[in-house]
Amino acid sequence: MERFAGPIRNPSKTLRLHGTIARDLGLAIVSGKYKSGEILSGEIASSEELKVSRTAYREAIRILAAKGLVSSKPKIGTKVNPKGMWHILDPDVLAWAFEAGPDINTLNSLFELRDVVEPAAAAFAAARRTDAQVKTMSQAIERMERFTLNTEAGNQADVDFHTTLLQAADNPYIASLVDGFASAIVSTNIYKQREYPLRRDPLPDHVNVFAAIAAKDTDKAHAAMRELIRLARTDTPFFPLPKYRRSKPGKK
Repeated sequence: MERFAGPIRNPSKTLRLHGTIARDLGLAIVSGKYKSGEILSGEIASSEELKVSRTAYREAIRILAAKGLVSSKPKIGTKVNPKGMWHILDPDVLAWAFEAGPDINTLNSLFELRDVVEPAAAAFAAARRTDAQVKTMSQAIERMERFTLNTEAGNQADVDFHTTLLQAADNPYIASLVDGFASAIVSTNIYKQREYPLRRDPLPDHVNVFAAIAAKDTDKAHAAMRELIRLARTDTPFFPLPKYRRSKPGKK
């Protein structure tokens, strides 16, 4: 079975120069090559080392600062921020984290976030969705079945399903999470298939969620989404159960 490796990007072709520099520096930061509190080389030295203009390097630093990865101050320089300051749901930051190889805490935290937000969003969507949103989710299900998650087209259909669901919750604060959740879904799908094909077909889980939303059954939508996320967690390679599920019977 073919593995989905995700959209292959050649930074030199798809990113402007400052974007390529930002990606390389961002990847170095999220991978731990540059530690929290570390001062990066100065603008002149860095631009000479990278053989780029000072303007391109300066723009790259501005991109990273906007994502919370670094802070620049006069007479101090550009310092790597602690992880607590990173915009960790920023699509680029998430992509860099998964490209570097996510640790267990990152994976677990993402699934915990999804488990908090998406079941509630599914219940809201069941009560508030429009007919147009039901149609969009139905079409996404059809494309997932046709292309499978082993392909870019199938992966995009998965993203379309989840983002439409979040929008159907009709809550602007939940909707503001769409880009971050979409990136998390793409990144975890790619990570799951980095070494091996998917362990099982997740389409039936999505069908169950969709059926409950289409039927306007809020309780079933909530339960179906919790089960989808639970199974997505178990599908992730080398991923242990969360601590609260590791205790032996009879022990707390």
